[in-house]
Amino acid sequence: MTDQKKAPLRDRADDSLFTLIGDVPDLVKNLVKAEVAALKKYVGTLVKHGGWTLIFAIAALFFLFWTVPAFLAFLIILLDLWMPLWASALIVLGIGVVMIAVCGLWAYVRHVRAIIKLESPGAAAKADAAIVKEFSDEF
Repeated sequence: MTDQKKAPLRDRADDSLFTLIGDVPDLVKNLVKAEVAALKKYVGTLVKHGGWTLIFAIAALFFLFWTVPAFLAFLIILLDLWMPLWASALIVLGIGVVMIAVCGLWAYVRHVRAIIKLESPGAAAKADAAIVKEFSDEF
């Protein structure tokens, strides 16, 4: 007796009805496993990009609310040597706003857009159902 492995794709035209019906539980089990694996991958990617977005949002808030007071005071005093105090304070404020914009833009471009582009498991399940329905309509 030879032990033959079942190939993943094989011609099922010669299989009996009972063989085909007997294979349904395994096929459904494999489909459910694949959908759960896709859901795990989706959630993992969502958490990864969401975590990075949170980190950059916290960095942006840090520059928004605290803006490293000692360094900014030093810059204001340094710029006060060449220009009026109010102008040097506005320049330092502008640097803080630019840092806020850079961190926020980085978070959006690098991670939020990646989250938006992810295919949800629900859409994948709908596509699978449409393929099965299209295949079943042939018979």
